[in-house]
Amino acid sequence: MTQEYIENDLPGKEIRAVLAGISGEGCRSSSQDLATFALSPEESLKELERLAETMGYRVCASVFQEKRVPDAATYMGRGKAEELAAHVESCHASVVIVDGPLTPSQVRNLHEITGVEVINRKELILRIFASRAVTREGKIQVELAARRHELTRLAGHGAEMSNPGGGIGTRGPGEQKIETERRSLRTRIARLNRDLTRIRQVRSQQRKLRRVSGIPLVSLVGYTNAGKSTLFNALTGDSTLCDDKLFATLDPWVRKWTFAAGEVVLLCDTVGFIQGLPHELVAAFRATLEESLDADLLIHVIDVSSPVWKEQMVTTERVLEELGVRDTARINCFNKLDLLEEGRDQDLLLELHRPAVCVSAIKGTGLDQLQTMAAAELSRTRQTVTLNIPYASWSLLYEIRQLGTVLEEEHGLNGARVTCRLSPEDIKKYAKILGAGT
Repeated sequence: MTQEYIENDLPGKEIRAVLAGISGEGCRSSSQDLATFALSPEESLKELERLAETMGYRVCASVFQEKRVPDAATYMGRGKAEELAAHVESCHASVVIVDGPLTPSQVRNLHEITGVEVINRKELILRIFASRAVTREGKIQVELAARRHELTRLAGHGAEMSNPGGGIGTRGPGEQKIETERRSLRTRIARLNRDLTRIRQVRSQQRKLRRVSGIPLVSLVGYTNAGKSTLFNALTGDSTLCDDKLFATLDPWVRKWTFAAGEVVLLCDTVGFIQGLPHELVAAFRATLEESLDADLLIHVIDVSSPVWKEQMVTTERVLEELGVRDTARINCFNKLDLLEEGRDQDLLLELHRPAVCVSAIKGTGLDQLQTMAAAELSRTRQTVTLNIPYASWSLLYEIRQLGTVLEEEHGLNGARVTCRLSPEDIKKYAKILGAGT
């Protein structure tokens, strides 16, 4: 099956791409992928097109083949590969993007047949991350993932890498270029790992300080482009980057989210997930993703307007499970309610995925209900206590309002009797300061 949608009036400077994919579980997943593919092969190819457009490529043709297992030499089979080359020539394309894992020999053979650069979904995602990284931490994480991936691809560079290198920086004239390149990459990877270790230590210290303060952490997680950043801005009043593109946000953002009752929590916006997320990226971004691991509550943001939202939901859950997030309380937040088809039974949707809420982050619909539900979920990990606060220590009441929820106040001559909901750590701290009991 072949689809072609060529536009002859494309500007000459645009990078044109041809997509290629085949069906079959053995064709699209590998043991190195963090999560198996939940989308159908056809839907996966559509998502690959969006990824290519996110990178700035203009997709001019798409080739799809019904095949149970990939061809060991050319991935798609010789005949289909030659058909792919014909599309490359007619489109004047400069890159072929394959929706599946490729071995070094498959990359080399496809390059020889098509005459252009050949990459797969994993490498495309790596390029998107590299183009979107802004902070020093993000750039280090992306470069580390790219270098790890490059190390696995050295064997596919052909005969030129088997020539003796010699010269400065080698171990003698007999050392092959591939050995020199491999050693250089490993040296760079070691340095990047050291830099990330320092970053991870800083993040760990920040989490310890936050735990001491007792302020709960709520993390937004979900498939890329589900609207997490828009929801983050709507809840916190912030103005982080929001764009209708995949992986618009890479760096984590943490801001205060104040509930109606005055309680303050920290809200974290994390990088979005996607099927076939390269394991190199997950390893590199673990310092960032640990914000999800350490959260008191996860809000799983789901683009309910997407025709494949169920598959995207499954992919996110699989990624979280691989990261070790299993028992953390969570709320399923069905976003983009304004784009939901008329007649869709919201009550049934919420009933099947409790606890759940439908919102429109861009319209502000359902945000109060989400806040109420988040407060209720967080309260499950807290205890109710009554403290006697003298007026001389009245500043403590302000702290308690920030860390928990004040349920009742009874004022007397010397102070107030305050019934509040706090974490066990905070209860011990204030009981010690005030000499009060529950």
